[in-house]
Amino acid sequence: TLFSLFTVHLIQITLAVVMSSFRSSSNSSVIIHPPGFYIIGFESFPFISVYFIFLAFVYLLSLLFNSLLIYIVAVNHCLHTPKFLAITNLAMIDLVLNTCTIPSMIKVFLIKDNFIPFNLCLVQMFVYYAFATLESYALTILAYDRLIAICFPFRQHSINTLRTMCWIISITWCFSLGLTTFSTSSMTRLSFCNSVKVFSYFCDYAPVFRLACNDYSLQWSAASWLSVLLLAGPFTFIVLSYVSILVTVFKMKSLDRRVKALATCVEHIIVVAIFYIPLLVIFTIGFYARAVDPEKRVLSLSLASCMPPCINPIVYSLKTKEIKIRGLALLRKTKVNANF
Repeated sequence: TLFSLFTVHLIQITLAVVMSSFRSSSNSSVIIHPPGFYIIGFESFPFISVYFIFLAFVYLLSLLFNSLLIYIVAVNHCLHTPKFLAITNLAMIDLVLNTCTIPSMIKVFLIKDNFIPFNLCLVQMFVYYAFATLESYALTILAYDRLIAICFPFRQHSINTLRTMCWIISITWCFSLGLTTFSTSSMTRLSFCNSVKVFSYFCDYAPVFRLACNDYSLQWSAASWLSVLLLAGPFTFIVLSYVSILVTVFKMKSLDRRVKALATCVEHIIVVAIFYIPLLVIFTIGFYARAVDPEKRVLSLSLASCMPPCINPIVYSLKTKEIKIRGLALLRKTKVNANF
């Protein structure tokens, strides 16, 4: 009996060792997906309720002005030009971009529910990064439009046609959606067996993959390339475009022509500054001064992300003569109909 007990004990130890080695050897192939994540970016920030009320106001303005801008361009056939097609493209992107994040942030404030299911997290991640990339490319397309208009004025209508602009916009959409599909789908290869608390204002790519307990080098590489293709590449093209524009403008003999040429770029320069400068400043400070408070960084990033889609249509409505005239005409028509 003693021998039998010893044999059984030895078998149990052997099985335990075998199972342990099997688990360790196959751990990388076991994928564990949690039910969801908890978004905790604003948990300890003071007066956060005031910020969420401000976000609700920003979202309403964004919906109103972008919808109005799209409507004005759609109903006026004289605005069916490459420039206004590019502006409409930007307005559509702005609508989706703010809709992707602000309502979920307000939901946390209203019903105190910061949980997001795993699949919905991936959907939000995909939509945000796809349309953030599209926003950056939409500004690049508008820079291209100004480049052709100022540097090649006599060939503008043959180079930058409505069909060409449609092709350019379609290519950027295909590229952005394809790139984001790859990077988001790679998240399904990660296993989450530790924390499920995401320190951000939405289901953010990097804060989520850093929670994984297996190798996330692929996701890190995708995030690095996404940053280059999202910010560095388009911003470089915009800067080079304006260098070419300035060279062309200073070659003009008439001061009046110089002023008129630069005046057509004002609204685009403002929109580019609103989108790129806050992001570049935040990432630069975060890279060189690592002592930045994480809570303030999340707040700054959320503000830098939510404000441009609200301000862009206002800038184009006020600074673009054609949109301003037709917007005022629409307002007067609405008042007349209301009186009757």
